[in-house]
Amino acid sequence: MEVIKTLRPGDSGTKRLTARYGDRLICVRYRKDEALNRRYTTVELIVDEGPIEKNKLYRLAPEERALMVNIYVAHGDNDVRRQVIEAGGVYMADRKLWALPLGKVVKLGLIDRLKQ
Repeated sequence: MEVIKTLRPGDSGTKRLTARYGDRLICVRYRKDEALNRRYTTVELIVDEGPIEKNKLYRLAPEERALMVNIYVAHGDNDVRRQVIEAGGVYMADRKLWALPLGKVVKLGLIDRLKQ
């Protein structure tokens, strides 16, 4: 299927769909299928929204989540803390430790900081 035209809400040709979907409408696409000699109208909608939460475990691949280890980062050690955050580390306030995949701990050279 080939996209013929992409329109934004409020453009001519989107008024009916803008009225139907309101602020959730992102764009309207007109597509054609030459083989079936058909034209299709598709819409892109916002179906969910929420805050961006950094350092969540779901950003990691399943094999990385399975090999999580805990490391200690001292309170004033901002450079190491920044590295851990950028590597996808998750802070566990109750234990005052960071959870990070073992592979990334090795890559960052933080093996000496491993805790149980």
